[in-house]
Amino acid sequence: MPLSDDQPHTRTRLPVDEQPSTPTTLRQSRPLRTLLTVLVVVTLLVVAISIANRGKPSTGGSSSDHAAPGAGPAPSGDQPVGTTVNGIASGFPHSDQGAQSAAANYSVAIGSADMFRTDSRHTIIATIADPGAAGALQSRLDQGFGGDTAARYGLDAQGRAPKGLTFVSRTVPVGTKSTNYNDGDAKVEVWCTGLTGLAGERSVQPVTTNWFTLALSLHWTGSDWKLTDFTSRQGPAPMPGDQQAATAEEITGAAQQFGGFRYAR
Repeated sequence: MPLSDDQPHTRTRLPVDEQPSTPTTLRQSRPLRTLLTVLVVVTLLVVAISIANRGKPSTGGSSSDHAAPGAGPAPSGDQPVGTTVNGIASGFPHSDQGAQSAAANYSVAIGSADMFRTDSRHTIIATIADPGAAGALQSRLDQGFGGDTAARYGLDAQGRAPKGLTFVSRTVPVGTKSTNYNDGDAKVEVWCTGLTGLAGERSVQPVTTNWFTLALSLHWTGSDWKLTDFTSRQGPAPMPGDQQAATAEEITGAAQQFGGFRYAR
């Protein structure tokens, strides 16, 4: 029956191990539930953002069109030009990116095996040089690639390799950097690696690699970027890798089977 206020109350004290634990358990479970709730919300947000971005078009191509002078271009650079003259890309955009593309392609041409033959060298110069600078460039490059230089690589006066050997000369641009740009003129540095030498079993000039930087001066002619001058310096060269050199037969096969690129970037 109910106790009156005058009746004494009896309290029963349980042992410690038998005390009810429900309040403590509830307090301990609340932080866990809160953490799980936060994780669920964050996961849902990430999924929602991913779904929203999936349908958006990439802006990588258009951003390179507006890159500031001196900024590194995207790996693909501008859209490749659709025209060539004498096998060399032409019709580059009238922009900083266009000047960098022209410089990369002209570096490939200047470092090619065709530069060691008089007729093809003159064709290359006439194709890439500004008309006002073509004469001086041709005289300079005739000295740089003919005569003693050709002989040093084991070539004859016409730039031909000895019978049974393959002459290799390729320049591979690694990157470009605009050092000065305006609407009429541009200066671009091209970091390159190159292959040069005679491939074959009897070669005394084996194909070797080297690293160098070309600094090209370009002029806008009204329809394209053309070369007015260039200089070259060694490096920067990375640390050589721990890799066994290929045999003369393997290098010859690679040089004959793997074509170079007309369009550098």
